[in-house]
Amino acid sequence: MMVSLGIAGASMLVMAMIFSYILGWANKQFKVQVDPKIEEVIEALPGANCGGCGYLGCSDYAVAIVADNDPVNKCAVGGQACAQAIADIMGVEVGDVVPLHAIVHCNAPVSSRLGMTQYMGEKRCASAQQVAGVQGCTFGCLGFGDCIEVCNYDAIHIVDGLARVDYEKCIGCGACTKACPRGILSVAGFKEEAIPVVACSNKDKAKDAKAVCNNACVGCKACAKESDLFTISDNLSKCNYDDYSAPKYEEAMKAIEKCPTGCIHFMGTR
Repeated sequence: MMVSLGIAGASMLVMAMIFSYILGWANKQFKVQVDPKIEEVIEALPGANCGGCGYLGCSDYAVAIVADNDPVNKCAVGGQACAQAIADIMGVEVGDVVPLHAIVHCNAPVSSRLGMTQYMGEKRCASAQQVAGVQGCTFGCLGFGDCIEVCNYDAIHIVDGLARVDYEKCIGCGACTKACPRGILSVAGFKEEAIPVVACSNKDKAKDAKAVCNNACVGCKACAKESDLFTISDNLSKCNYDDYSAPKYEEAMKAIEKCPTGCIHFMGTR
């Protein structure tokens, strides 16, 4: 009996040694060589894993930079210093880093909304979105704060039923845009401290838009006549943020003044 146990134990030991050797050999033979620059770039990134760069996290972005020559200036959290550090690692020019911030495409506080009903369900935008007739405007902010829950920077708050961005804190990570079931939030590059924004998402015709909100865009084209920054599509004005710079401030102000419902505003830190 003891001899049998000894033989079994010895056999197991020999087999363990053989498998260890095989695994060690396989590890060396099939090891994937990782470019050391990837590790350097990961170290240079802030590790926020916010997804604002368009990738799932900092590691994926680092791989894209090294393997695919992706631009080094996409990290909103790290900003210019981070971009410069990565540029030094990669031996490239950093380029300008345009600050990214969230924009709320709705400017209707509760007092401006028409056709409101009492909602008794779960106080979440995602839940309220599933209920017909929660409010007259099916495009506007629901105001239950799903965007607040996902913001790690305390940069968005609900004031009088409307999401508002704190531009001193917002780094443009885009988490709020993914949380909003109505898609009224977007992220844009701010070439200036403040940029003109069409704060409305209503694509209905003027009569229907005015029936549900006092502040809705009515697609009247008044803004487009004053400035080529604005175009009208689907009954809704849109602003080309990439074309806006300080020299266009005056024409942007003229467009704002001509807007009959006051749905165009400058948003930012100014």
